[in-house]
Amino acid sequence: MMNRKQRIISLLTHEFNPTLLELRDDSARHAGHAGASPDGETHYYLTIISEKFVGMPKVKRHQAIYALLDGEFKNGLHALAIKAMQPDEEG
Repeated sequence: MMNRKQRIISLLTHEFNPTLLELRDDSARHAGHAGASPDGETHYYLTIISEKFVGMPKVKRHQAIYALLDGEFKNGLHALAIKAMQPDEEG
C-alpha cells in the first residue's frame, strides 16, 4: 500500500509527465497548526516542471494540480505549496 507521498507522486507523474518532480513533506514544520496531524503527511511543498504547463498561466497550473489531488485533500492532505514551471522557466 502506498503512502500519501507515493500516491501524490504517482498521480502527478501520470498526469504531467514531469521532467522534474520534487515533493517534500513539511508536516513537521506545521506541528500544532490547523490541519496538522502527529502522523505527518498533511503539509507538502511541490516543485514540478512539465511541458504540459507551456502556455498555461500559473493559476491554471495550480488549479490543475489541486483538481488532480482532490481525493487527497478530502482524505487528510491539508496544505500544498506549489512551484509549477514550464521547462524554459527552470532555474
